Amino acid sequence: MIKYNLLLLGLLSGVLFASTCFSQIAPEKYWIQFTDKNNSPYSIFAPQDFLSNRAIQRRITQGISVVENDLPVNPDYVNSVITTGATVLHSVKWFNGVMIQTTDPSVLSAVMALPFVSGSKKIGTPLPSLANNASNKFPALGEKFLQTSHSVKNDVFQYGSAFEQIHMLNGQELHNQGYQGQGMIIAVIDAGFNNANILNAFDSLWQNNRILGTNDFVTPGQNIFDNTHNHGMNVLSILAANLPGEIVGSAPASDYWLLRSEDGASEYPVEEYNWIVAAAFADSAGVDVINTSLGYSTFDDSTMSYVYANMDGNTTPSARGVDIASSKGMLVVVAAGNAGNNNWHFITTPGDADSALTCAAVDINGDYASFSSVGPSSDGDVKPNVSARGQGTAYIGSDGGVYNGNGTSFSSPLISGLAACLWQKFPAMTNMQIKSAIEQSSHLFSNPTYELGYGIPNFAAALNKLEFIASNSEGIIKVFPNPFTNTFDFEFYSTDSQTVTIEIINMLGFTVLKNRYNFDYTNCKRIQINNIKNLAKGTYILKATTKNKSYFSRVVKE
Repeated sequence: MIKYNLLLLGLLSGVLFASTCFSQIAPEKYWIQFTDKNNSPYSIFAPQDFLSNRAIQRRITQGISVVENDLPVNPDYVNSVITTGATVLHSVKWFNGVMIQTTDPSVLSAVMALPFVSGSKKIGTPLPSLANNASNKFPALGEKFLQTSHSVKNDVFQYGSAFEQIHMLNGQELHNQGYQGQGMIIAVIDAGFNNANILNAFDSLWQNNRILGTNDFVTPGQNIFDNTHNHGMNVLSILAANLPGEIVGSAPASDYWLLRSEDGASEYPVEEYNWIVAAAFADSAGVDVINTSLGYSTFDDSTMSYVYANMDGNTTPSARGVDIASSKGMLVVVAAGNAGNNNWHFITTPGDADSALTCAAVDINGDYASFSSVGPSSDGDVKPNVSARGQGTAYIGSDGGVYNGNGTSFSSPLISGLAACLWQKFPAMTNMQIKSAIEQSSHLFSNPTYELGYGIPNFAAALNKLEFIASNSEGIIKVFPNPFTNTFDFEFYSTDSQTVTIEIINMLGFTVLKNRYNFDYTNCKRIQINNIKNLAKGTYILKATTKNKSYFSRVVKE
């Protein structure tokens, strides 16, 4: 694969040092496919055993069932693999298998002889190629940003160097109305987050406990803030930096998980599987939006590389992983790639995934940046989906200074952050409704191009569109008071004469109250929910089911 991320040229010295150590052969890495999840100690009827309350709530809100691929891999199968002498790197519940490493062919044979193993595939080899690990992989750091005095009197934030990139998307309209990402959780899946724990740009994250946690899926247990890569930190700054007058991110009030799936020292499919494990972790933790500024096409071992025909949204492991992540109700925002000027000039995977919101790069004038990878996907889907500033984008460097740099890696966090702010306003909407509204607000929606997809979103227009849908279509219009103490009211708009079933559902998925109400044609009815005085404090889902579909809203009892 080629990683289209903006990493530091200074790390090249570490790569060259590593080249002197190749006499010690690292273990081969394999994907091991299991046949089933039979006799598992887990059940889809007890999701609290493997999903957080927030992950269960996301499913309930969007009408998503808990299914077999939500179940962890059978632990007995994993233990049997370990007894062969193989080292299990990760269990991958969405694909029902494990990633292993071994240098002993007899161990692999023993694993393959297990009755529940249906196949294997090599996904990593010991020797990274210097050709791919040199400066083409680690572009130079951008220029120091020359501070400007851009500001608008009515803006709630002094964006500083981020003014143009936020205003290009009309993102300030969301921020000015108070939608700055509060209560939304974003996972940044990337290559490393050097110094993100000590830089002033992230002080507000730490002071307000909005870094929910970290996880390293490349080297489990490693400190992702030290001696990994700057790239994830750079991306995080475009999302979450809060230095008024210098730089303010696209979702400065969101909560964050920082997850490392990318190994800067090699180029192998194992990193796609790392990404899938990270995305499944994000799902279990209750994440709303995933930002991934990574892409894969060619690998150090050319026999593992992809061709354009593979970019069909359904073939590569990471594209399939994105689609599964989306099926769980998360919005996955992906960088298109930086290969526009290369022999491989197409989008990279997982940007080809059908459900991905894939981002191209434009310059300060909104024109196509020539390095940005182009579409369509090989099966003809519009890819990239949208565009944002990725040339001259303001971000934080490892020294804490504000720089400007290039890459679709820097486009995607602008979109993912503002998508979280938009979703904050409409928590009852599904991930695909949010994605569709963003696409439909874009300036080329009626005439998409291979370079920019549907174009540059207008988040103020997306907000207006969703407000219209919320106020004019069938469904739950508003709930009040929320939070409630003993009772609450809500308004439901019906487009037909019908009986509507109302349920209150707890975070374990159990119905604690159920009533039916009759509606006349195109009738808006205010309904009071009582008899709930004895409910335990906490979050519940209000579910309204008509003859055609169900609608959901989140309510909190204090």
